Amino acid sequence: MHILRHYSPVPRPLQGGVYALGNFDGVHRGHQIVIGEAARVARELGAPLGVLVFEPHPKQFFFPNEPFFRLTPFRAKARLLEKMGVEVLAALPFDAAMAKKQAPDFVLDVLVKGLNATHVVAGYDFRFGKGRTGDASVLSYMGGEEGFGVSIVEEVSHGGEAYSSTRIREKLANGDPRGAAELLGHWWTVETHVMTGDQRGRTIGFPTANLALADHVQPALGVYAVRVEIEEGPHKGIYDGVANFGKRPTFDKKDVILEVHLFNFDGDIYGHHIAVSFIDYLRPEQKFDGLDALKAQIGKDSDKARALLAATPREFSPAP
Repeated sequence: MHILRHYSPVPRPLQGGVYALGNFDGVHRGHQIVIGEAARVARELGAPLGVLVFEPHPKQFFFPNEPFFRLTPFRAKARLLEKMGVEVLAALPFDAAMAKKQAPDFVLDVLVKGLNATHVVAGYDFRFGKGRTGDASVLSYMGGEEGFGVSIVEEVSHGGEAYSSTRIREKLANGDPRGAAELLGHWWTVETHVMTGDQRGRTIGFPTANLALADHVQPALGVYAVRVEIEEGPHKGIYDGVANFGKRPTFDKKDVILEVHLFNFDGDIYGHHIAVSFIDYLRPEQKFDGLDALKAQIGKDSDKARALLAATPREFSPAP
């Protein structure tokens, strides 16, 4: 997959694509329908399949001091899009200049002169341009004027529940990773580097990989059954495990981190980039009287996680 950081100049072989437009945070099932329609048109026209997003997310630009809300920071989003067969990812910088660009100028400068798009696909609620004045009708009108095709995908839902990044965040905040996965169409996954921790877990027989969720939305505090992908090195592979996301009240800690214990694993992965998929919520975080009580509970959590994961396919299959 080719990644474009600017809309001009674009290498000629990457011009003329069919682009799905949107932020696609989470790349959930609604997003997948939009991108799937773009893929269908791209096959029909024999054109490259592209996705256009903004980095950072416009909300981060306008409200930099708000808590992190993203389901999929850029690297995770790019991985998901590549798995879907996206050939060109236009990750355009959202800065002051882009924020001031009027809707017609965005179409002319970015879609027509820059990417030379032959067709674009967007959701019914897609907005663009200064003050979010551009919408589906503006996009369709300008497509007719400038000679590129436009497809608008209407709202889609499952079981009366709309596919929504906001709704997915709510499910994660309520300790429902499986419910979030039903809307996502895949396990919710965080990706970050393993940092050096207190190494206290080794002393009780449960060594952990410690991770800070610096740019992800925070799920409910508590214990989870997880699957972990180590992307490179001698330990490359996918492992089952149990994780605690919280403040570690037994040790009077205040910062929030993710501690992951991998089953049947003995290796050094400090500094490695790993992906942690949240499968099931086991229990809320709690404070224990001492290390023996904590160790006993981790053993119970591990047994429960092993059983749940043994009955769970590696690839998530959403209900039809």
